[in-house]
Amino acid sequence: MVLHAGMAVSGLIMILFLLAHMYGNLKIFEGQQAFDGYSEYLREIGEPLLPRSGALWIVRVVLLLSVFVHIYAAFTLWHRSRAATRGKGAWRYESTKNRRGVQRSYSSFTMRWGGIIIGLFVIYHILHLTADYIAPGGASASPYQRMINGFSIWWVVISYAVALIALGFHLRHGVWSAFASLGANTSVARRRVLNGTATVVAVIILVGFLIPPLVIFLGWVQ
Repeated sequence: MVLHAGMAVSGLIMILFLLAHMYGNLKIFEGQQAFDGYSEYLREIGEPLLPRSGALWIVRVVLLLSVFVHIYAAFTLWHRSRAATRGKGAWRYESTKNRRGVQRSYSSFTMRWGGIIIGLFVIYHILHLTADYIAPGGASASPYQRMINGFSIWWVVISYAVALIALGFHLRHGVWSAFASLGANTSVARRRVLNGTATVVAVIILVGFLIPPLVIFLGWVQ
């Protein structure tokens, strides 16, 4: 129960971050000054009580701890399931049986591989748009220009799209599972609400993150 709750809470923390991050990304439509200004604002939150970027680092530490808790809980629960079924638990998500319902939907089959894809994507994303260590299209001190440079390249857009689709499937199952683990799945009516909520959250985040790369690649934002 503790592991399920830890996995649920850590997942919800990351979803809140994704929504805030998506909001920031959509500022690309307001132009370079607004986008770069928002990036600078994030580093100034809490001043002078906190040092520059202090609040940002607190958020990063909380996110990192959430990721560790999420991965540890997922691996431990998978390992226990595997041990309890003498190895058969390892194939739960790949099973083709009992496909009806969000618990057995395609997203639940691909949770494990989706998590791996998302993990690799996060590392690349940080090196690309945060640290500017990987700079397809050219490095830049401007966060806005890094977005423009990177998403003007077709394979960068496709790689982000693949990772975001994996994230969408992961969220579709994960949101439902998180609320169910916290005791919200108590009736058929609530199950329908959870199913709908899981779908809406996944679609909003998927579309919200896909819009900036697509409009940049199409030349609508320059």
